[in-house]
Amino acid sequence: MANQLVLPTLDNLGTSLSPDVDVQAIASQWFSSFKEAMQSKNVPAAMDLLVDDVFWRDMLALSWDFHTFQSAPSVSKFLTDQLPLLTLTSFTLRKDLVELQRPYPDLAWIQAFFDFETTVGLASGVFRLVPLADGSWKAHTIFTNLEDLKGFPEQTGPRREFQPNHGKWAAKRAREIEFIDNEPSIVVIGGGQGGLDVAARLKMLGLNSLVVEKNERIGDNWRKRYAALCLHDPVWYDHMPYIPFPTSWPVYTPALKLADWLESYARSMELNVWTNATVVSVIPGTKGKKWSVLVQRADGRERTFEVNHVVFALGLGSGVGKIPDIPGQDEFKGQILHSTKHNLATDHAGKKVVVVGACTSAHDICADYVENGVDVTMVQRSPSYIMSTKEGMPRLMSIFWEGGPPTDIADRVNASYPNKLLKLVHQRVTRDIAEADKELLEGLRKRGFKTTLGDDDSGFLLMAWNKGGGYYLDVGASQLIIDGKIKLKSDGPIKCFTPTGLLFEDG
Repeated sequence: MANQLVLPTLDNLGTSLSPDVDVQAIASQWFSSFKEAMQSKNVPAAMDLLVDDVFWRDMLALSWDFHTFQSAPSVSKFLTDQLPLLTLTSFTLRKDLVELQRPYPDLAWIQAFFDFETTVGLASGVFRLVPLADGSWKAHTIFTNLEDLKGFPEQTGPRREFQPNHGKWAAKRAREIEFIDNEPSIVVIGGGQGGLDVAARLKMLGLNSLVVEKNERIGDNWRKRYAALCLHDPVWYDHMPYIPFPTSWPVYTPALKLADWLESYARSMELNVWTNATVVSVIPGTKGKKWSVLVQRADGRERTFEVNHVVFALGLGSGVGKIPDIPGQDEFKGQILHSTKHNLATDHAGKKVVVVGACTSAHDICADYVENGVDVTMVQRSPSYIMSTKEGMPRLMSIFWEGGPPTDIADRVNASYPNKLLKLVHQRVTRDIAEADKELLEGLRKRGFKTTLGDDDSGFLLMAWNKGGGYYLDVGASQLIIDGKIKLKSDGPIKCFTPTGLLFEDG
């Protein structure tokens, strides 16, 4: 297994699984040895508890960076370098979070959570033990994560504000938002989900941040997209810190509904947000600060902040639309626009529309045109990964689904998987989804739609992370293609625009 990355199947491990595995005893025994090795800084003893092709992911717990180490030599060097610098204490196994997992009949591991402390912080971890031929269990993956810095607890629960505020809150908030009495120590560029998440976390740590958002309102990054837009991630995957979505929230959120939620979230969390504002420049700072940030507001007012940190939360692709450079665009008498500028299908009632592209936005927009009686043709230039949300999401998002673990547990499980290992798992899951979607995919192929199973047949998630596109999670548009209601052109590249349309290489 050391020369080629493979899943730790029972066959690859040269073993079988006893039906009477004492999961708690195995996890406790392994963890006791692990605790002793880490606290005594005994690297050889720690390495004896790991398989040769171990993965160790560390997110700020044992170092001040995000790392993923693969193989025993890499992990050994990491521990040799870091353990002398640390004092690790208070190792505690979360016995309520120890379980034997069997994602497939030939895969078995014991997954367990633990807590510990470092010199500077409170930390958590996740390990997965696999059975070996000699009857022992060793760690195949370990994840360590910094949870809190000592001395800087979040201002939640018993640390929240307990004093009543009679008649002063509104004026106080107005001064805070305008930074009349002080300045921010962090500027967050972008007021979408990521920017608001960061600002909320910083606020709970007692840090003063300013969110700069170019749109007129928080949520406009969703509000100003095409009206038919709806999230394809399930609600359990989309929770934001401190204010989860209510249990009545729909599984798939309409974009306009999410826009209003984000605006409400910023207000409820009392985040300091400047909308209709742009960051003009970020240059090395003065006054002992790292950065000098010039912010311009819609009325022309400018203000410079000297801050220690600048967070870029610009979104996937930063909202910049890319239109292919196709010859003859100047000759075309119709309208050419990117999907980010499209709003309503009814804007083109009575016209013929060509949508170039065959991924999420293209499918959503084409389906909206069909629903509104507009003649629409989809032009597919390269294969797309297609899966139905009905079959795919419960398989891919099982921990982010109804009845799944709490979000804070699910997030840590999700973060604990190294991408290389996750890819191997998803190759299997992708095949399962494709088999479940067999009739749908065959129907698309018969219409000439080109499909793929993704990069190295690993499906949707890695395409989303690595490319941010190339796929469509079907919520109905695929059937419209199969039924011929969305016309399809996929058998030749575009040659050029003509005054009235597009000319293809095949004539």
